[in-house]
Amino acid sequence: MATLYTHKSQNIVKTWFLMAGFLVFVILIGWIFAQAYGNPFILYAAVFFSIFMNITGYWFSDKIALRMAGAIPARREEYFNLYTIVENLSITAGLPMPKVYVMNDIAPNAFATGRNPEHAVIAVTTGLLTMLEKAELEGVIAHELSHIGNRDMLIGTVAVVLAGFIAILSDFFMRSMMWGGRDRDSKAGVAFMILGVVAVILAPIAATLIRLAISRRREYLADTSGALLTRYPEGLASALKKIGGYSMPMKRASDATAHLFISNPFGATGTKKFLTRMFMTHPPMEDRIKVLLTK
Repeated sequence: MATLYTHKSQNIVKTWFLMAGFLVFVILIGWIFAQAYGNPFILYAAVFFSIFMNITGYWFSDKIALRMAGAIPARREEYFNLYTIVENLSITAGLPMPKVYVMNDIAPNAFATGRNPEHAVIAVTTGLLTMLEKAELEGVIAHELSHIGNRDMLIGTVAVVLAGFIAILSDFFMRSMMWGGRDRDSKAGVAFMILGVVAVILAPIAATLIRLAISRRREYLADTSGALLTRYPEGLASALKKIGGYSMPMKRASDATAHLFISNPFGATGTKKFLTRMFMTHPPMEDRIKVLLTK
């Protein structure tokens, strides 16, 4: 039978492949731009900044996400029930007790972040604590602990940081086209300039689609792992139904951290259109509930 750790080793390997793959992608884009401008410095700069942003995103991901979400440390005396649930489920999962934070927001939501289980954080909104029953809250916390145990946080951080960098690099190329580049009278100059324009258009889209696909797949895995942890999938399914029924966005919703949350912080979408779903950070809530309740 699958356990919380079934996909842990696979995810670690996937993380390194993801990091390497994105680095190669960045290098390729940098090489195209360097050829288009006849300046090898662009390639060196692309490699340096991709490595730098990887390290920065890995080391400071929790602090960045907490600050952007407006999360503050939750005092045990004030949030005793929340602390007890996190502590008990952490022991059950065999994970270190994560730090617990609270976001003052009526929208029900939660997220986990941190570079590894030893430096993990779980943050929940006050709206979530008010809306959910104990079994439902346990399901949500189990979901977030599953992200920690499965090392999903690192995968998501790397994907977001590098996808964002590719978008910045493409934007820089597009804005600087007016400055000129390689000799455009030569066939090579024209070819690389055309290739550069194509890369500017397609690279950010491809990087974004990869990032969003990873995010959706990780949510399904965390739902399943969380249900296995509590042995009560109905609790998480009920919580998702309540969370999905709340349509108002969070006060500090951000595209940069949307993938971290258990539900889209911009509010429910509820669409089944294929093209739209490709650009969603989360799977449709009804699909997640159906998977949980399938015997």
